[in-house]
Amino acid sequence: MTDGPDVTEGWFTHGEPGDIDRAGAAINERTAGEPRDWPRRAVDAGYVDSEADYYDRLHEATIDATRREVRERERADDRQLVHAIRAMDDCNRTANELAERLAEWAGTVDPDAGTGVEYARELARGETDAGLEEPAVRSLAGRVADLADEADELREFVERQTPAVAPNLSALADPVLAARLMSLAGGLEELAKKPSGTVQVLGAEDALFAHLRGHAPSPKHGIIYTHDAVRGTHPENRGSAARAVAGKLAIAARVDHYSGELTPELEAELAERIETIQARTADEEAATDGGADDE
Repeated sequence: MTDGPDVTEGWFTHGEPGDIDRAGAAINERTAGEPRDWPRRAVDAGYVDSEADYYDRLHEATIDATRREVRERERADDRQLVHAIRAMDDCNRTANELAERLAEWAGTVDPDAGTGVEYARELARGETDAGLEEPAVRSLAGRVADLADEADELREFVERQTPAVAPNLSALADPVLAARLMSLAGGLEELAKKPSGTVQVLGAEDALFAHLRGHAPSPKHGIIYTHDAVRGTHPENRGSAARAVAGKLAIAARVDHYSGELTPELEAELAERIETIQARTADEEAATDGGADDE
């Protein structure tokens, strides 16, 4: 195969026609300064016999390149957090559903049967006086306890790993909420590209679509409602708090993705803004109380 200056930028350079792995890697890693007649150049270089053969090889190489990119993205730390938070939610949801079923079942033989995951754990450990002789009931309790324990371990993983992946998001919100936002967006890069208005309503897609169809008011917030600054603000000013939180979270995601350096100013600025918003309610209540006293 010839190796001249006119073909050194081709993805097929320095590779054999059957070496798809190398070709896929070249497509991912190499660039050309300008478009060229690559099929003819590949034929001239002896890489393929015809232009039709070139496109067959290109098809195989691009598929391999795509697979490489997908594998690399899935191994990324933020993708690991996305899988972890989704698995945690699945474990919690399933454990709670089975705990309800367990309570119904246990209640048929013991009128004092408890409810919830903690009851399942007590039953699995044999700490209750339920007197349940049916082994299937205790076995189900064990499954509920195992799922709840798995969810707890996944939460610990998320709380431990998220600050390393997204330090600013974790500082402004908390590791679990930060991971949920990345999960809803599809990853840290995707979250970093979203405007603050979209970040504000992540998790409220159903309500947003209902609003767009004219069946509901516009949602003020999505999953960021769990943020202390939003939840702790009077309902009249909660929309303002949600906008402030979403704005800083959007900036934090961009800083985390593009630099990864912790920026304490963001947290201080958000705290100051939320304090101002929450002060409105206090001032309004004071004015109302003062007017009542004057009467």
